[in-house]
Amino acid sequence: MRYNLLGNTGVLVSEISLGAMTFGRSGNWSVFGSLDEKAAGRLVDQALDAGVNFFDTSNIYADGQSEEILGKALKGKRHQALIATKVRGRTGPGPNDIGLSRPHIMRQVEESLKRLGTDYIDLYQIHNPDQLTDWEETLRALDDLVRARQGALHRRLQYDRLGHHEDAGDFPASRPSRLQERANRIIRWPAASSNGR
Repeated sequence: MRYNLLGNTGVLVSEISLGAMTFGRSGNWSVFGSLDEKAAGRLVDQALDAGVNFFDTSNIYADGQSEEILGKALKGKRHQALIATKVRGRTGPGPNDIGLSRPHIMRQVEESLKRLGTDYIDLYQIHNPDQLTDWEETLRALDDLVRARQGALHRRLQYDRLGHHEDAGDFPASRPSRLQERANRIIRWPAASSNGR
């Protein structure tokens, strides 16, 4: 397996990651797949055996089941894995159960930690833009999380390309480890520079 640096963190991640969007069977998410704990556990073990150390999930995949199943599959092997999860999507019926507001981010990181059965997240990612929340409010919440949890997020945050990412470099929050560039076959954005801007 080949490994690359995660931004400027000094952490090496496998070039191949295992996405856990197919873990769990809940509602419309089964369209993407519906692996149960046993099947997902086998897949995680095969990935680890092949040298994969980077596992990606989200708080909304299969209504949280993806995180639960991934956490169980990595039980006793957590030290071998880097876990990335995300925040932004709808997690309940309430008006504040979505987005990048401080309350939503603070609640969701705690919920993700519980579901994953771990006391830290290696890479916390903003899943999608939120036009209702000021970029500075989101960055401040993420920075406060890093400071309050004293390493629970390992100071590795990923800010999605929200159009305002240029402001992140002057903000007192922890600098982003990387930017997730949105791409498809038709649209390509220029790559981020090595300083995260």
